[in-house]
Amino acid sequence: MKRILAMALAAVLPLQNAGLAIACTAVNVVAADKTVIAGRTMEWAFVKWTLKSIPKGTTLTLTAPADLGLPEKKVATLYSAVGISAEVIPGGAIIEGQNAAGLGMSGNFLPGFTTYQTVTKADTAYVSILGFGAWALGMHGTVAEVRAALEKTKVWADASLPSGPTPPTIHMVFTDRSGASIIVEYVGGQLQIHDNVASVLTNSPPYDWHLLNLRNYLNLSTMGVGDRRFGTANVTAIGQGGGATGLPGDFTPPSRFVRAAFMRHYMAQPKDAADAVTSIGHILNTVDIPLGVAQSRDGNAVVSDYTQWVAIKDLTHNKLTISDYAHRTTFITLDLDTIFAQDKPSARLVTDLPFPAAVDGTAALKN
Repeated sequence: MKRILAMALAAVLPLQNAGLAIACTAVNVVAADKTVIAGRTMEWAFVKWTLKSIPKGTTLTLTAPADLGLPEKKVATLYSAVGISAEVIPGGAIIEGQNAAGLGMSGNFLPGFTTYQTVTKADTAYVSILGFGAWALGMHGTVAEVRAALEKTKVWADASLPSGPTPPTIHMVFTDRSGASIIVEYVGGQLQIHDNVASVLTNSPPYDWHLLNLRNYLNLSTMGVGDRRFGTANVTAIGQGGGATGLPGDFTPPSRFVRAAFMRHYMAQPKDAADAVTSIGHILNTVDIPLGVAQSRDGNAVVSDYTQWVAIKDLTHNKLTISDYAHRTTFITLDLDTIFAQDKPSARLVTDLPFPAAVDGTAALKN
């Protein structure tokens, strides 16, 4: 506890001076029919995002920091994958995606706490954080495989990486179609892997802090009090939902974590894939950020976090449901099996996807 508190205090100043905050929320659910769904929001402002495919057999180049003089390693991907890439980073970097084996990954920012590992001349397995997403999804089919690979692979970042305007300080949630899920963090230069017991991830502080913070909200309940006597007065509830009084409603990472965890664990279990996608969509609606309501100052400029896109992965049936800011109520669902079967890469800006348009009203009402 002392270590976590000290880390939190040490991070206050850099977080205050960071200017641009980044708010992401990820939620997993397993339906009654064992379908595994993993959804997330992305609020990294000023970034163009590209949905791109990585065919099986794609050559990846794994590098170490240049000053070590270690050789580049080229590997051919074992699995086809589809990911969302931050194009503000030269060459892009996969921060969200899923592969043909049913492994999904979401990267959420962890500023103020993330320090990656130190690669030495004696190391033989390494990957930069910018190449991490493609490597993780391209080379591994299950959470267990990711966990085993990370125990022997150094993940690094330094000033030589062309990371764009925001340092690539992230932690990741991995989920596979068995329902297994882990959180991967690099704190103090050390790998930390947590079982994703809450089925939720947001941003800073690290995962273990968020679990401790849930102790402050044990009073929350789905069951409200119908009435209570005060002296001779019988005071009745004015509506449903009183059991959730005190559920935090702001957009900070701790509040979003509590809000998403409460809803994830108290909602009715979805029965199948369609029900689970709908359920996660409802949870993510509660952390959706409209442009202008979560502002901060970056020098003299006022900037705003907002939900740029939402991605909901069906890891059991290889489907991706996605929307951007302009189409928040008109998701498009992609059958990824056809993409996974391709032997050539393809890509398209998320904002340019063929989101559904309005249908003819008269035709819609005809029997």
